[in-house]
Amino acid sequence: MMITKDKRLPYRPCAGIMLLNQDNKVFVAKRIDTAVEAWQMPQGGIDKGEDPKDAAVRELEEETGITNATVIAEYEDWLSYDLPDELYGKVWKGRYGGQTMKWFVMRYHGADHDINIDTEHPEFSTWKWADMSDLEALIIPFKKEVYRALAQKFSYLVER
Repeated sequence: MMITKDKRLPYRPCAGIMLLNQDNKVFVAKRIDTAVEAWQMPQGGIDKGEDPKDAAVRELEEETGITNATVIAEYEDWLSYDLPDELYGKVWKGRYGGQTMKWFVMRYHGADHDINIDTEHPEFSTWKWADMSDLEALIIPFKKEVYRALAQKFSYLVER
């Protein structure tokens, strides 16, 4: 169990998805549960005993309805972030102080009209395709380092 930096609560294991469309734009969605403008890529908890890649595929479908995407790359390490003080001990029923994330890049093979964020348990109010270079500017401050690392690592996938 990894413990968050300078804090007592463990990290929540999570799978993240950088979904690229045919134009090499990245899927981002605006969170429904926050007053601030908080965009993110699909992500979610890894169940006990679940393979991270399986969790990524499951989370993508649960959050967006997308089932027609192929894994094309994987971040070799786990990327972690700590929750800011105002959220620490409050989200995830107070059990975690941040997340440690395994990231996968997937290629989307469908059309925009196939994307459905109005799911059984909606997490997003809207979504859009963004340039990979814009990810860091869109994301909430405590996740910026993770998104910066992903954009640096996978920029080769969108260069022409």
